[in-house]
Amino acid sequence: MDFSRRTFLAANGAALGVSLLPSKLLAAVEARTPAMPRLDDWQSVRRQFRLSPQYLHFAGFFIVSHPEPVRAAIDGFRRAIDENPFLTVEQGMFEFESPHKSLTRKVQEDIAPYLGGRVEQIALTDSTTAGLALVHHGLSLKPGQEILTTAHDHYSHHESIRLSAERSGASVRRVVLYDDPSRASVDEIVGRVRSAIRPATRVLGVTWVHSSTGVRLPIRQISDVLKDVNRERGESDRVLLVVDGVHGLGAVDETVAQMGCDFFCAGTHKWMFAPRGTGLIWAKQENWALLRPVIPSFSDGESYAAWEQNRLPREPNTANRVSPGGFHAYEHQWAMGAAFRMHQRIGRARIAERITSLNDRCKQGLTTIKQVKLHTPREPALSAGICCFEVEGQKPEQIVSKLLARKIIASTSPYAVSYARLSAGLMNTPDEVDQAVAAVRAAAVA
Repeated sequence: MDFSRRTFLAANGAALGVSLLPSKLLAAVEARTPAMPRLDDWQSVRRQFRLSPQYLHFAGFFIVSHPEPVRAAIDGFRRAIDENPFLTVEQGMFEFESPHKSLTRKVQEDIAPYLGGRVEQIALTDSTTAGLALVHHGLSLKPGQEILTTAHDHYSHHESIRLSAERSGASVRRVVLYDDPSRASVDEIVGRVRSAIRPATRVLGVTWVHSSTGVRLPIRQISDVLKDVNRERGESDRVLLVVDGVHGLGAVDETVAQMGCDFFCAGTHKWMFAPRGTGLIWAKQENWALLRPVIPSFSDGESYAAWEQNRLPREPNTANRVSPGGFHAYEHQWAMGAAFRMHQRIGRARIAERITSLNDRCKQGLTTIKQVKLHTPREPALSAGICCFEVEGQKPEQIVSKLLARKIIASTSPYAVSYARLSAGLMNTPDEVDQAVAAVRAAAVA
């Protein structure tokens, strides 16, 4: 008789009078969780956040304040785990005989419509950094091949590339996409990418929205360049596009699955409002076969079966096989879906329009201050929700400190060349933007 671990646990759960299989667990959690509120106006959206009213918050892109629907989902799953930790986690996670019932699958089902993709294309991680590392270390590169990246990427992307190249023997090169971010253009950026591609280039790693300058890259046009290049190449030599998408996801009206990238990595605890410590990788189904898993997975039944049978996992590789195993803060991971449902309820286009409007207002106001130089493009297609600027004669941290003294939370960009940053999100209003700009004006002459 084939009496599997899953069968044993299900039988013993029934014997104990406890049934916490995912469908029933979800029903129980939902019964104790308030329904998604109406989010028809921006005041209603603002009320979902427990941000301190003593401050104006213009650094929301850094790490999220959980909105009410996400807090409720976290609390629901946390209560279930605290009341019955073994059965909740065991039966919620390890549904290898019926993977469509697992809570991991439910999260993927909530994410997929927003990305415009399918469940099987999504791996769950805990951050952008983790996603980038899993992709770059998972690719099978070799000496003589090259990873091309930009001078504008964040430490996390540069380090993932450097460490990957050290292991594989591939080389690394950086390209400058613009000299003056405020005057950057699509033609300039795309042209420099095209000119930088060499026969040895195997990977192009870029960031969608630069937190250093606020510049938003035209990913679709860059992917079109790579399509032209790859027409002349064999499958093993085509250039793969890896995107750090964290500051575009949740702020820009783009369908990730249609952008043209090969791998898209993003934390979801920023603009998406998902629980802290959550993230994702999206890739086309066929691209997962290009990666070697880096961390043992708890989401892939085939890997576990191969271990039990002392053999290698059957190919091809899958998104679930790349998802890192180990025990996580499951109440956070399982509550990711609430954030994506909240975004769907508000509407991606409506969110992007609001963020664009608020930050256009911010940029317009900053340009009226004589001592201020705005570094983020005014063009909406080349910017998103981050406004980077400097004040003549003052260091970025001085301006941020002066704003904080006025109860306005701004930030500095953590790069070799640093700027002050204001970032307006859904928790802000036009009046708050005007107050922030007025505070910059006062600080500029103080």
